[in-house]
Amino acid sequence: MNIHEYQAKEILSSYGIPIPRGRVALTSDQVERAAKMMGGRCVVKAQIYAGGRGKAGGVRLIHHPEEAQEYAKELFGRTLVTNQTGPEGLKVRRILVEEAVEIAREFYLSITLDRKTSRYVVIASAEGGIDIEEVANRSPDKILTLTIDPFTGLRPYQARKISLALGLSGTICEDCVELILNLYSACQEKDCSLIEINPLVVTKAGWLMAMDAKITFDDNAVYRHREYPDMVDYSQLDPLEINAAKYDLAYIKLSGTIGCLVNGAGLAMATLDVLNECGGEPANFLDVGGGATREKVAEAFRIILQDCDVKGIFVNIFGGIMRCDVIAQGIIEAAGAVGCTLPIVVRMDGSHVEEGKKLLLESGLNVQIGRTLGDGAAKIVQMLSQGVQGHVDTCQ
Repeated sequence: MNIHEYQAKEILSSYGIPIPRGRVALTSDQVERAAKMMGGRCVVKAQIYAGGRGKAGGVRLIHHPEEAQEYAKELFGRTLVTNQTGPEGLKVRRILVEEAVEIAREFYLSITLDRKTSRYVVIASAEGGIDIEEVANRSPDKILTLTIDPFTGLRPYQARKISLALGLSGTICEDCVELILNLYSACQEKDCSLIEINPLVVTKAGWLMAMDAKITFDDNAVYRHREYPDMVDYSQLDPLEINAAKYDLAYIKLSGTIGCLVNGAGLAMATLDVLNECGGEPANFLDVGGGATREKVAEAFRIILQDCDVKGIFVNIFGGIMRCDVIAQGIIEAAGAVGCTLPIVVRMDGSHVEEGKKLLLESGLNVQIGRTLGDGAAKIVQMLSQGVQGHVDTCQ
């Protein structure tokens, strides 16, 4: 689960991590008023669920309130395209106005989950800023990492080692030690999968300050934090992903034309890989889970059909806990409800597989059965390449 920069900074501030003075605005007039509160000279920052905003024109140093208002008029409603948004970009509906800070040095600091070790890892670099990705690629030796033992937690001597490696000394080094320890506390208590400060700066006045921040919460822990759902900016999310979340479906919109319905995250990823190898382009990642009901499968199929980019559908099911005939009934119910004639290829294996195949073949749908994953993927790619057409009433 993502949140905006201004929300991330509010959390950091609650843990004693210094941030610039700032106000979030929803209109250009509010931006102007906030700029006046900052003394006229300020930084205006578009708020979207992605990084790279500065390079996309979403961040600007402002010298007087009228300039802030004019820039805000340009930003509101504008679609920012960055290296993290994809070509479709994200619309700006909120703006953060912050005091301008004189910066002496910049650093990178984050705590994230390392999936290889299943532990938190601290990542730091003395070369922070907007080009941190280039630093990681060009000079990986300049990126410091420290894996945290979950039983002992992050110790002060480890935080001090990082601070010294960043080239800090004296009082500012001790301040950084406290900041890193507080960051780890926030990461644990807020169930974060990522907290990133880029850049963490030393101001010319000699203070440490988090100039930008990103926080991602662990979706599996959201139930422990009742306030989290209210923090979501739904304008930043794909409507289909929002609908899928209501039914506990793992759905991610992609850029292709082949809708995918699979049970199991690992099988779903393998399905996307095989489709790509066969020359197809998946339109989504969709995992209905291991024990889905007919109703859940039907809803998943409806979500796929609501994507007007979808020209064909590939269903890949291993019926262990799930019965293949239940899957078939869900597909038939959803496809019949919207008059779907799109080409469908179903690869099934497991419990009640023959009953499921029979139901599909007798359904009147434009469906073929794949013997294996590779065979099914090849069939749907071939059907689309041969110009097999169909329609869905909701996309007319």
